[in-house]
Amino acid sequence: MGKLDGKTAIVTGAGRGIGRAIAIEYAREGANVVVSSRTPTTVETVVKEIQAAGGEAIGSVCDVASHDQIRATVAETVTKYGTVDILVNNAQGFGTAAAPTGSPDYHKLEEFPEDEWDFTILTGLKASLWAMQEVFPYMKRNGGKIINFGSGNGIGAMKGTAAYNATKEAIRSLTRTAAAEWGRYNIMVNVIIPTMVTDSARDFLGNRPGIEEKLTAQIPLRRMGDVDRDIGPVAVFLASSDSDFITGQALHVDGGQILRP
Repeated sequence: MGKLDGKTAIVTGAGRGIGRAIAIEYAREGANVVVSSRTPTTVETVVKEIQAAGGEAIGSVCDVASHDQIRATVAETVTKYGTVDILVNNAQGFGTAAAPTGSPDYHKLEEFPEDEWDFTILTGLKASLWAMQEVFPYMKRNGGKIINFGSGNGIGAMKGTAAYNATKEAIRSLTRTAAAEWGRYNIMVNVIIPTMVTDSARDFLGNRPGIEEKLTAQIPLRRMGDVDRDIGPVAVFLASSDSDFITGQALHVDGGQILRP
């Protein structure tokens, strides 16, 4: 038996990277997985990958910048599977609505573009809140697990990425607040802070020579995380009954990077 047998999970940003790895691992552990992303081709690819391995999954194309699309994804999930037991808020947009990018651009704080600031907050903090609010009626009845995502950028106050830093730190606070308010309903809310090599991370690091080496040197385990090896099992733990007495916590899946001076 899998750790998530009979559970239904929505994973946003599941078309690639961390979200894809979590969706695949959840399916391996027996969950019904709703693969959610704004790109239809990547959604279809991940769904087919899960189904080919014998897992249960449907796709839901969703741009998390739209509350209506988030609402529709939750409604589609409930129509198909009856409820939502697990929500993973992994999606995060960068750039602007008119010109989205795969990773944050560097801007001096005093010159930070307002449209980029607003889009980062919208697709990160507000989208996480909206998704949490939409699944709440179902989790209020049956309990549930919510996993949000923070970032070492916010904790370390990385220069040049103020909007992303602020968004991820706000999500940490949102997570703690939800844990405090919703614990009475047996809803556990936690945040993962990863250091992983993803497609967007490769874009980010590739445009900044020397940064990857510098970051790796600051990690006690002397490597960046691998999404398939390192993130999926942790997300399963936080979604399963193994973590039923853990809520409001930030789990650093970063090889010890948080320990750097």
